[in-house]
Amino acid sequence: MGRVSDTRYRCDGCGNLTRFDVTISQTTKAFHHYSVGGDLAVEDEQVLARNVDEVVCRWCGHGRSVVELTAEELAEPGESSQAL
Repeated sequence: MGRVSDTRYRCDGCGNLTRFDVTISQTTKAFHHYSVGGDLAVEDEQVLARNVDEVVCRWCGHGRSVVELTAEELAEPGESSQAL
C-alpha cells in the first residue's frame, strides 16, 4: 500500500510538527485476484474519493489548533515554492 497523505501539519497550540493521528475515509476500486488455493492478491487499486475526517495532535490530544502547512512554510530558506 502506498503513502496515505503528503499533507504536513503543525499544531499551533504546542508546536508539534511530527506526531498526528489522522483519520481518513476513502472509497477505492481494486482488482481482487484469488489464487486456486484461495490466497488474495489486490491489484490496480485506485482511490475514487478521499476525505480527511480528523487530525489530532498526539502531544495535545486534540485537533483544535492543528493547521495544514502551506508550500511556502515547507520550502527551505532561499528555495522557490513554485515549480519551473
